[in-house]
Amino acid sequence: MQISPSQSAISIPQLQTELTGRVIGPEHPDYDAARTVVAGGVDRRPAVIVRVADTADVARVIALARETGLELAVRCGGHSGAAHGVVDDGIVLDVRDLRDLDIDVEGHTAWAGAGLTAGEYTGAVGAHGLATGFGDTGSVGLAGITTGGGIGYLVRKYGMTIDSLLAAEIVTADGEVRRVDAENEPDLFWAIRGGGGNFGVVTRFQFRLQDVPSIVGGMLLLPATADTIAGFIAAAEAAPEELSTIANVMPAPPMPFLAEEHHGKLSIVALICYVGDAEAGEQAIAPLRALATPMADMVRPMTYPEIYPPEGEDYHPIASARTMFVDRVDRDVAETILEHVGASNAEMAVAQLRVLGGAMARVPADATAYAHRTSRILVNVAAIYGSLDEKPAHETWVDRFVEALRQGDNGAYVNFVGDEGEAGVHAAYPDATWARLAEIKRRYDPTNLFHLNQNIPPAVGA
Repeated sequence: MQISPSQSAISIPQLQTELTGRVIGPEHPDYDAARTVVAGGVDRRPAVIVRVADTADVARVIALARETGLELAVRCGGHSGAAHGVVDDGIVLDVRDLRDLDIDVEGHTAWAGAGLTAGEYTGAVGAHGLATGFGDTGSVGLAGITTGGGIGYLVRKYGMTIDSLLAAEIVTADGEVRRVDAENEPDLFWAIRGGGGNFGVVTRFQFRLQDVPSIVGGMLLLPATADTIAGFIAAAEAAPEELSTIANVMPAPPMPFLAEEHHGKLSIVALICYVGDAEAGEQAIAPLRALATPMADMVRPMTYPEIYPPEGEDYHPIASARTMFVDRVDRDVAETILEHVGASNAEMAVAQLRVLGGAMARVPADATAYAHRTSRILVNVAAIYGSLDEKPAHETWVDRFVEALRQGDNGAYVNFVGDEGEAGVHAAYPDATWARLAEIKRRYDPTNLFHLNQNIPPAVGA
């Protein structure tokens, strides 16, 4: 068997003696499972995967990347749309085994290991009637969603995930373990609240916890027409901040609770979360239900952890997707959405609409590296299909759809940016934010060791 340069640069047996965590090489029986990410059509083969056990392991793996010159990928939940959590012939630093969770119920804070998922954390703190807002998917790793921002079911009531971040422990490119917060290395703390994985490997987060003893939430399916789409967005914008919604305009999937006559019909598949008591929640949701006779109504009082249903681990979609912001979804915009979604021949085509505002919009734009605080509606356009051979056609569909929706807001949410090059990444950061991030990158990672991410290159010169 021919030995690649990457394999010859790394001694698996030596690493096993140096590290506490698991070392998985190409011959290991768990190698294929360990290199698999959520995105489909990805078949990258790293030289080694290290599931680190502590900060000492993290520092040693970072040093190994510096010493060998091999590319370093960092992963947790593996949800990166660009599959940044795995790399050919390089090193994967996997934080999934950093799972400690210390909940201070009285103090309403929690220290959480970066390897926990949003669902695991939410379930544990939810047992105490507490919550921190993450996204809409329970299997997402805390590290990725937090460092990118975090826009989910509590965003209008309690802001983004980064608005609940009090402190973090991070290992930087020099191998130093740093505690960062508003008082300690505040520039680095600012940068990891929206700047992604550019600045080091976060190993622990301290989050603020909110009292969320109950919600009214679940899925509501409505027929998708220009009137119902525009009406849904208008009602969501007018709703109290306790209500956050995600409206997916798409052909209705063949879900077991949905009558067969509705399968494949253009629908609003809405995910709804009202933070508060049942009576107030029913009143807030009533305008959405009144838009049309629901095709299915699964909205009910529940505990917050129930908003994250079980997920299939074997689902690895191949997708073409873009993210953007718009200022309005009126009837004309709704017609554009219906036209494009209806014209796609993908296995699934969707336009996802998230009304923002509320608590997240009251945070000053320069308070964190996520700067799009006044953007009104987050839109994600996606086509999911079965083969990479189909990609060019679906990429064209996505590009045309995005251009048809384009309004005055040219920003982007970095957690939903795919493999779009520097221009795609730069859209996530206004020029002043980008310049500040590049300068912080120069200070903490001058050689751009952490570049397998939505990369912000270090500033040049002093």
